[in-house]
Order: sequence, then structure tokens, then C-alpha cells
Amino acid sequence: MSWIELTLTLGSDDQERVEAALEDVGALSITLLDAEDHPILEPAPGETPLWPTIALAALFESTVDRRGLVHVLRELLPDLAPELIGFHEVEDQDWTRVWMDQFQPMQFGRRLWIYPSTVEPPLGTDAVIVRLDPGLAFGTGTHPTTALCLEWLDAIDLRGRSVIDYGCGSGVLAIAAIKLGAAQVIGIDNDPQAIAASHDNAQRNGVADQLLVCEPAASSGAPVDVMVANILAGPLIELAPRIAVLIKPSGDIALSGILREQGEEVRARYSEWFDDLVISAREDWVRISGKRR
Repeated sequence: MSWIELTLTLGSDDQERVEAALEDVGALSITLLDAEDHPILEPAPGETPLWPTIALAALFESTVDRRGLVHVLRELLPDLAPELIGFHEVEDQDWTRVWMDQFQPMQFGRRLWIYPSTVEPPLGTDAVIVRLDPGLAFGTGTHPTTALCLEWLDAIDLRGRSVIDYGCGSGVLAIAAIKLGAAQVIGIDNDPQAIAASHDNAQRNGVADQLLVCEPAASSGAPVDVMVANILAGPLIELAPRIAVLIKPSGDIALSGILREQGEEVRARYSEWFDDLVISAREDWVRISGKRR
């Protein structure tokens, strides 16, 4: 079975009524994407922001009346030129399989690998393998900030040490720390979806009994040997005093989710408690690592 996808570009002020109208005329799904280059990196709490200009794609059954859809859109958006409304056929596929086939094993550092469930590692490998499939919670290793943190974890000695993954997302960093030899790992996140994803991924990797996942208020507050926090510059700066007390003297820290232009500000904030702070960059992002004073 095939489907019809309608595409158009519109301003954020028009999004709500256009989306409602498309749903009324039978849209099966509606996807909103950034039509230009306006990344949303740090929305305010409780805020669901949109880009100034949106690329909208709506999926319909193949029997839909295309002229009728154009008529509806022209009624709502009189200034919209008909030639800016696009239609194309979409063949029916196993979309989960298509997505999974694009997700291949990735290496981080010397030993650490992320493998999807669809790919088996070579027999006899001595690699440290984390099993992770693309999901709703952030963090499969494909983003530069996650990659920077995974490489850092691979490079330090975690054997027998306690670790906090602050803002654990999918749990990938916490699970990697366990697989790399950490004795005790705590994942902290304020998103229930992230906590659920971390639990699920820990079970898939056979390490659920070694990982405690909780919201910030539920953590014990006991300091650990290693902290990795892959969140964003704003929260990192705000949480700096709390993060500092969660790390033992001479403990290791890695901070990421930081844009290049924010690196010096974050490093300056953490220099109150940490020494040897080093900035490492990948694409537009950086990781800051150092030692607790």
C-alpha cells in the first residue's frame, strides 16, 4: 500500500490552525521540522518552542483528494502559492526496520563499542559492547556530545569506582561505565521517559542490578569517584555547586552538551572547584574534563 505525503513551509504563527485543519481532513500523521537553521537547544521549563519557519509534512491515504487539500490550505493561508504545496507518493515499508538498518556499530576510544540489537559482534572479540537501539530518549552515541563522553569513559580507569551519570537520558553512559568496570553507577534524570529508557536499556545489557536510576531529589547525595554530565551549558552552570559536592576530592569529571562558544564560561564556573580543566571539541560541541580539588 502507498501513501501520499503533503509538504509545505509555513510560519510558526500559522502552525496550530494548519495542523488542526489537516487533521480534520484526514491526516494520519503530521511532522514538523526546522525549515531553516534555528536550532532549539535550551527551552525554558514547561516550554514547547517552535522554529520561526517550519517545514510541515502530512501523511494521507493514497485516495485523498489532492485538490481538496490545496483548497483547504489556500483558505487558511491566502498568501500561500499553490506551487509551494508539494505531493509525493510514499511506499509502505517497515519503518522501524529501515531506521534500524541505518544504525550500525560505532567505536568510541580503544575498547568501547555501541551495537544495535540487529548486529552481532564478531566471535571472540575483547571489545566492551553496549547494546542500544535508537529510541525516544536522547543518547545513542551518534551525537558529538555523547561520543565525547563515551571516549572519555573509555580512556579513564573505572575499575572498582563509583560513578554518577547526571542527565542520563537513554542510560548509555551509565551502562558503558558499568561495562568498563565501575563498581557502582547512579543515573540521575528529571525526565520520567529517560528513567524508563535507562531501566529498559540496562535490562537489555544485563546490568540492571548494577544501575540505580532516580530523579535528582531521590539521590542519596553521597559523593562518588567519577561524574559525567551530558546536559546543556545553562543547567551545568546552574547546577555547578550541587555537582561539585557530589564528587570526592581528586575525583574525575566530564561535562558536555556545551557549544564551543559556551566552553570558556562553563570552564570558568567550574574552576572554583576543579583543576586541570581541559576543553575537547568535536564539530560545534565541547567536553570539559578535570579533577576535583
